[in-house]
Amino acid sequence: MAIVMLTRLFVFLCRFAPLKRLLWRNWYNFLARRYRENDWTFMNYGYVGPAETPALVLNAVDEPDRYCIQLYHFVAGQADLQGKRVLEVGSGRGGGASFVKRYLGPSAVTGVDFSTNAVEFCRRRHSIPGLSFQEGSAERLPFEDNSFDAVLNVESSHCYASMDEFLSEVRRVLVPGGFLLYADLRESRSLPAWQSQLATSRMNIIAETNITGNVLSALDADNDRKSALIHRLIPRPLLASFNDFAGTRGSAIYEGFRLGRFTYRAFVLQKTA
Repeated sequence: MAIVMLTRLFVFLCRFAPLKRLLWRNWYNFLARRYRENDWTFMNYGYVGPAETPALVLNAVDEPDRYCIQLYHFVAGQADLQGKRVLEVGSGRGGGASFVKRYLGPSAVTGVDFSTNAVEFCRRRHSIPGLSFQEGSAERLPFEDNSFDAVLNVESSHCYASMDEFLSEVRRVLVPGGFLLYADLRESRSLPAWQSQLATSRMNIIAETNITGNVLSALDADNDRKSALIHRLIPRPLLASFNDFAGTRGSAIYEGFRLGRFTYRAFVLQKTA
């Protein structure tokens, strides 16, 4: 009961833009400072493709993160990134940016995150030519205009104080014709408002895909691994909170997807010339 009340308080406070930004930054700084294990590099809910989709071929070292990687592959794979300059906004623990750089052939990938500790973790953990990380806000991106061919944003924007400022910054740093490759979750009742924000971003919506079922399948398929990781790393008093954060089976997030209270969407937007 105490965990439920704390969760509801967190959600309530996140309605206020300055508090929302502060709460999420402190949360992710805590995670990166407290949990420095190199084998924890993803924090998304994952993706399972249709049965007819060929299996993604991964190196053995990446296989444990298959479902999280498949989400990045689905989202980032909707544009040709070969030889392109890619920015990931909300790069977290860096696993997604590392995957994109190693598998999809961009010339450079830059990860930006508002958590100082997460950026420091990524710089230690991911030493790959052409991959870099720096601190910065999604609503005030520290880059020049027309700096990137593609912006990648996976399961991060629900933390932002202002979606409109984020979308404006994405448009600013993209070259004409560049793509925003984007995926996140929202309460189903707020879907029309979310779609309206994207439609008025001065970027064209090229594609929108409801992948809620694919994400729920990944949560089921990856449940045992995530649960074991949580029980290995997390102190008992925090287990319930982390199970909900990770969307393990039976958690509020999991049930929200299962019962239709939450929707998970992937979008492709393009900046016009």
